[in-house]
Amino acid sequence: MKPFEIAIPQSDIDDLHRRLDQTRWPNEPNGASWAQGTPQERLKELVDAWRNFDWREQERRLNKIPQFVTEIDGAQVHFLHVRSANENAEALLLTHGWPATGFAFEEMIEPRARDFHLVIPSVPGFGFSGPTQELGWTIPRVTNVFAELMRRLGYDSYLAHGYDFGAKLTRELGMREEVKAIHVNQIFSAGVTQETADMEVEAERRSVEKAFRYEYEQFGYVSMQSTRPQSVAHQLTDSPVAQLEWIEWAFHTWSDPEIGVPLDALLTNVSIFWFTRTAGSSARYYQEGDETWGELEPPSATPTSVAVFPHDVGVPIRRMAERNHSIVRWTEMARGGHFAALEVPELMTAELREAFLL
Repeated sequence: MKPFEIAIPQSDIDDLHRRLDQTRWPNEPNGASWAQGTPQERLKELVDAWRNFDWREQERRLNKIPQFVTEIDGAQVHFLHVRSANENAEALLLTHGWPATGFAFEEMIEPRARDFHLVIPSVPGFGFSGPTQELGWTIPRVTNVFAELMRRLGYDSYLAHGYDFGAKLTRELGMREEVKAIHVNQIFSAGVTQETADMEVEAERRSVEKAFRYEYEQFGYVSMQSTRPQSVAHQLTDSPVAQLEWIEWAFHTWSDPEIGVPLDALLTNVSIFWFTRTAGSSARYYQEGDETWGELEPPSATPTSVAVFPHDVGVPIRRMAERNHSIVRWTEMARGGHFAALEVPELMTAELREAFLL
């Protein structure tokens, strides 16, 4: 394991600025909205903000967090490791989803490090873990990588939290005996359809509606990333505006409209994807990472806590989750969406403390 410090070459920053200055804008029809993609007026505002974004200041801020890299199973793994002042604290592994990196938990680090030793990796193929170099990266494979990372760090038992892809991975990790309990924001197999829902229950009606909207209005990015990830890679690695739009659409569509993802967090995240050229390797998880996103997983006896955010892309239902999970806590949150650690970090911070310590 080696200490890691972010140091993007100035030539890469200059190249980004040149590409942004030379953006070739497409035609946008009258009346275009988010249903067609990120509106051009919004995107032009973001391009201007990115062009004037002080990346060196972001580097200085991010480099205050202890960072390391190691190689496991042929891949580089970049991770944040923040030890608690309480030497007897439990270790807590935090796993991000798409399209983000371990820095999605940045605002939660200081308060949560009071209670836990924090390990926050970037999934291989995301961010400073760098692009994966071969096919075959799946949820079980990443789970084994993270288990090995925790072993190398000396944690023979620990807790785990994840959202999005990280929720699937955390659930898989929870099948291992060294994982004492897990917390997730999503259980993708716990939704309901019009056939299985109790339409007298408001949450179940919302679950059906959100699943319908996701499948018929929002599924385009999945179709591309699951069938032609290299097409996505070429587009997003060559055009910073394409990379920016791809992530902004997700952040906007799946966030609480009254809150959203902060601009600095968006631009930091997009910059990391751009500088590390990980658009393609992160997209490949949709093709080969896990073929059973919505299918019923094997039963798990691991104590499982769930936080359901009202503006998330989907609504898990407790009775469905209890078919194959040992649910010990189920919290209906008042605010927030899919990217809760970025939108409402104070709520996520309190939720994890209550789930694991109280």
